[in-house]
Amino acid sequence: MTEMNQVNKDKLVADLKVVVADAEELVKLTAGTAGEKLADVRSRLAGSLADIKLKLGDLEAVVVEKTKQVARATDDYVHENPWRSIGAAAGAAFLLGLLVGRR
Repeated sequence: MTEMNQVNKDKLVADLKVVVADAEELVKLTAGTAGEKLADVRSRLAGSLADIKLKLGDLEAVVVEKTKQVARATDDYVHENPWRSIGAAAGAAFLLGLLVGRR
């Protein structure tokens, strides 16, 4: 699953680079001339943005699902091991208190 996430991240970065390149080209073209070239660049930019929005939506759904799975696993662990959970929380609070107290 980690390899798939890396491929998705790499593809997203590549898509964002295409959008930036198209946006830069759009800016250059609008500075001096307008017309067919401008419409072509705008349509490519709009297409790239639409693709990126879809991919970001898919990645967001994956992140939300993974977060829910981690929350469920944490909840199960706390219910199965309440004293360990309390001890871990107390230890973390103690360490945090020491760090804050030294300031």
